[in-house]
Amino acid sequence: MKKIALKSTFIALSALFAVNSTALAADPVEGKEYISVRQAPSAQKEVLEFFSFYCPHCYDFELTYKIPSQIKAKLPEGAKLVQYHVNFLGRQSENLTRAWAFAMAQGVEDKVKTALFEGAQKDAFKSMDDIKAVFVANGISSTDFDNGINSFAVNGLVNKQVQAAEDFKIQGVPAFFVNEQYQMNLEGFSDSKSTNDFIQRYVDAVTFLIRK
Repeated sequence: MKKIALKSTFIALSALFAVNSTALAADPVEGKEYISVRQAPSAQKEVLEFFSFYCPHCYDFELTYKIPSQIKAKLPEGAKLVQYHVNFLGRQSENLTRAWAFAMAQGVEDKVKTALFEGAQKDAFKSMDDIKAVFVANGISSTDFDNGINSFAVNGLVNKQVQAAEDFKIQGVPAFFVNEQYQMNLEGFSDSKSTNDFIQRYVDAVTFLIRK
């Protein structure tokens, strides 16, 4: 009877240890799920994503997995998610970076994002006029677009996106940075058991780091 009791206690402790090990393993590990790129964090708590409308993985992150929106929903008060477009993918990349700057200036990112992704994935954009048509179809007047696309504010946001991509030495997208201090390492999640497991781990890792 005593042996059975001891055995039961051992099994219970083993189970508890397994649970605790799982909980500890859930925390992202530097050098695996993320790498440090700067010693000091940014003054503003921020998740910065570099993406391209032409990038199929960015499309999946945004529209299939909905990772940016899940991250945004879990950010602590005062933190924000910022998305910058890059110029090095697709023939209309520079025009799309400018159009995205216009969307940010007007606060209409969510109105046009899906259509811009879908158009770029189909290589439907041959000129800025094609991109403009997406904005007009989603409630932005032609006049507002024409007046704003080359405005001082939009020029500033274009330069900000380009400069940030240079500063962080972006060579591939999607690329996520947390507080300008940590870069997410996609390869570190290759041991995920499923797509849902990957999504949950990625979102949890970002939100863990922004509270770090």
